[in-house]
Amino acid sequence: MREIQIQEIRNAIKEMCVETNHFLSEDMKNALIDARITESNLLGKKILKQLETNLEIAGNKMIPICQDTGMAVVFAKVGQEVSIIGGDFETAINEGIALGYEEGYLRKSVVNDPLLRVNTGDNTPGIIHTEIVKGNQITLTLTPKGFGSENMSRIYMLKPSDGRQGVIEAVVETVREAGPNACPPLVVGVGIGGDFEKSAQMAKEALTRPINEPAKALHIQELEQEILDKVNQLNIGPGGLGGNTTALAVHINTYPTHIAGMPVAINLCCHVNRHATRVL
Repeated sequence: MREIQIQEIRNAIKEMCVETNHFLSEDMKNALIDARITESNLLGKKILKQLETNLEIAGNKMIPICQDTGMAVVFAKVGQEVSIIGGDFETAINEGIALGYEEGYLRKSVVNDPLLRVNTGDNTPGIIHTEIVKGNQITLTLTPKGFGSENMSRIYMLKPSDGRQGVIEAVVETVREAGPNACPPLVVGVGIGGDFEKSAQMAKEALTRPINEPAKALHIQELEQEILDKVNQLNIGPGGLGGNTTALAVHINTYPTHIAGMPVAINLCCHVNRHATRVL
């Protein structure tokens, strides 16, 4: 067994909270630049340039990319040959979130009860998805998810007979209904299969895939591209002001499902698609 001290986990989460809220990953920055070059709408092109400028200011002055610094979501893949020493795993993750949001001067957006609405004061608890995997490492992926786009997400319990076309229509309709409210250009995460909650988790995790990395299966790659083309024909455009860049990418994750159903979840994310990964 390989031992990993709980402090390493806490520090990694803290650092990623600060990093992701101030610096957008290179794949996302390059996607915005490429979109500005190919955008046909002059106003849309101007909006994309403003987004690039915003990223530069955020990085240079160490201020958040967006005022909504999100609810911290952590995907943890824990090797079965790892022994965690010195404390509780989920407690350490939440302590790391609290430290990151305090030391990074990030907005605390989490309330302790969905009805009573009292702020917890430290942006905890986070949403933690833990998976036990082979090996002797821990892989932590953190994504601070803003709720402007989160609120526009949807889940559909399609019939198997709805098929491929049903999936396309569900995603396109979700983006159409979101319009400018999800702060386009978007990255669209889609989960197909599993059950109700599995599809939603897959859609969220799909957003953390590098934007230049297609799905592994060829038929899913083709579906991603077809949906992206249809979404970009909606003329919602950057900032919702028109153009052919409504989405920068569509990422689809799939999982086996029951013979009687086809769950489809769509998790929208604005251009501030923040995520970072650490391997311990």
